[in-house]
Amino acid sequence: MAAEKGFKQNRELSWLKFNERVLDEANDETSPLLTRFSFLSIFTTNLDEFFRVRVGSLFDCLNFVPDYTDSKTGMTAKEELNAVCRSVKYLYKARDRIFEKLCALLQEQGVQEVTVDALDKQKRKAAEKYFLHSVLPLLSPQIIDPRHPFPHPDNKQLHILVSLKKGNKRLYGLIPVPYSMERLWFPDENRNRFVLAENLLLYFADSIFHMYAVEKKAVICITRSADIDPDSDEMDREDDYRQHMKKILKKRERLSPVRLEIQGELPPAAVRFLTGKLKLRTNHVFYSKTPLDLTYCFRLQKRLPQLVEPSFVPFEPFSDKTVMSELIFQQDILLCYPYESMSPFLRLLKEASNSPQVVSIKITLYRLAEHSRLAQHLIEAAENGKDVTVLMELRARFDEQNNILWAQRLEEAGCHVIYGTENFKVHSKICLITYHDGEQIRHITQIGTGNYNEKTAKLYTDFSLMTADREIGADAQEFFLNMSTGNLKGHYNSLWVAPANFKQSILERIDCEIEKARNKKPCGIFMKCNSLTDNDVISRLSEASCAGVRVRLLIRGICCLRPGIEGVTENIEVISIVGRFLEHARVYVFGSGDETEVYLSSGDMMSRNTERRVEISCPVQDGALKKRVLEYVRLQWNDNVKARKMRSDGSYHLRRPGRSVPLNAQNKLAELATQHWQDAAAETVQL
Repeated sequence: MAAEKGFKQNRELSWLKFNERVLDEANDETSPLLTRFSFLSIFTTNLDEFFRVRVGSLFDCLNFVPDYTDSKTGMTAKEELNAVCRSVKYLYKARDRIFEKLCALLQEQGVQEVTVDALDKQKRKAAEKYFLHSVLPLLSPQIIDPRHPFPHPDNKQLHILVSLKKGNKRLYGLIPVPYSMERLWFPDENRNRFVLAENLLLYFADSIFHMYAVEKKAVICITRSADIDPDSDEMDREDDYRQHMKKILKKRERLSPVRLEIQGELPPAAVRFLTGKLKLRTNHVFYSKTPLDLTYCFRLQKRLPQLVEPSFVPFEPFSDKTVMSELIFQQDILLCYPYESMSPFLRLLKEASNSPQVVSIKITLYRLAEHSRLAQHLIEAAENGKDVTVLMELRARFDEQNNILWAQRLEEAGCHVIYGTENFKVHSKICLITYHDGEQIRHITQIGTGNYNEKTAKLYTDFSLMTADREIGADAQEFFLNMSTGNLKGHYNSLWVAPANFKQSILERIDCEIEKARNKKPCGIFMKCNSLTDNDVISRLSEASCAGVRVRLLIRGICCLRPGIEGVTENIEVISIVGRFLEHARVYVFGSGDETEVYLSSGDMMSRNTERRVEISCPVQDGALKKRVLEYVRLQWNDNVKARKMRSDGSYHLRRPGRSVPLNAQNKLAELATQHWQDAAAETVQL
């Protein structure tokens, strides 16, 4: 048991190591400056969500689950929180160093953040005019005393806290930075010097509280927990689930603080005052020299495109004249986002919405773009008399409001909208189109590893398989029948569906490879996913390693397994790729040679996915497509530019090309996408 725990690591600390890899991308000197800056912003946004979700959950465990211990390390909630805080304080300092370095490099390019007091007299007058006419009318400052109690600051809204004194009386002033206020003010029309909104308010805070003596002032920001379970609250009998979710979202905004960030200096008494009001311990106070909200970098990117990596344009595999349904009835089609466009699948839906042969469209939706062509095609299909069923997951964290709005629009257009199953998020990505030409019923099934979101399809790496395979179509039809009737125990022949048979099938395939190894037969396991935390899968992979199976794991984010430990995980290797695109595809490969099995999946190797979500994995049966997926993962495994390899102690190090040719897998896959379809077109012409 001790040996088993020795090769596992804490989920939260593993995630922080992942976010450190994101932060490290801001150090990549081969990337343009504002591209590097954007990784600082992504790191910061990731950390915000981590505190809201994961730290929020640990707070709940600390307060309401006294016997909680981490299943992998045995740590209590308090021990985990303390370890998280220590790691995060280190990351804040690392971010400060990188921010300072990037600011110096940007200043060499004429891009400079300045404070108002650093401007000359004329520009300060311009700043005052801008403040009085365009900013002051937006402000809602207040003092905090017995008649003006401490307010309820919004999650992640920047505030200016001012320590004030009047005679012997000490009190505080608070200025929320308005959401409607421009984040950047440029004092020079033709130059790229800018003043941040919070720094403008810091400068003029003295005039706002002119009746007091200002002692200290700083920017503060409060992070609130978002750890709320929609299914734990009893629904009102008169509510449908959509109305219930609206109430849950309102409740989330009132949840307890889990972090206080301070940029600037405050007297110890002010910090004690804040932690007392927020009911936070001092180790949940984080000091930063870096601005607490870095999303302004995207405004700079639009202003200075020469300092950003050129926009990537996905390849369009088919002409506008291609009839997608006819093509798919002849052969399976595999798309690799973002290297290839999502357009072929969108065209398939548009065709289906108008085709007299199409009788129904069924689809699961987890995250949609705010302006979704896919949703518009579903609406058009319903308006054209097609039977459209949409299984809309309203519990997709931080996308709930967008999904509620789309669910309402789809329902109003005539779509049949259902909301999944209690306690099980529907995270699968599947679409079933049923054709009836008078003689027979045929299906086209699309199964993906990522969401039906046109925006993220240009940023996330994912697979989208479109097939007319009869057995997969029958399984898809059975899946939607089961979802409509709340049956999570369905039987499937080709598909692996969680919670019915996904995890069981993964464990069975691992056992098969173990048996091959013991019989001295060729064997192997490859897994590419976002996270690996499932204890049963981790233990079984260790068994495979001990049996002599070579196990290769390409895990972007959390990995609770430590590789390379003699007698436990010595035959396991783990790498992570953090690059221009977010690695999102899930691919599970078992065996070697002609017996290799390849599955594309919506689900990660996390117990929440394998046991508490509805997920789908689909086999790649076409030989050419299977070969293509294997080449895809081979390139990624051999990446020696962006890949980082995990050591046995859980730390990561960048692979270096050395004498080998540098290989950035994402760049190579972008090149190969065009080549693949050109070769396929040439082959078709020859045939």
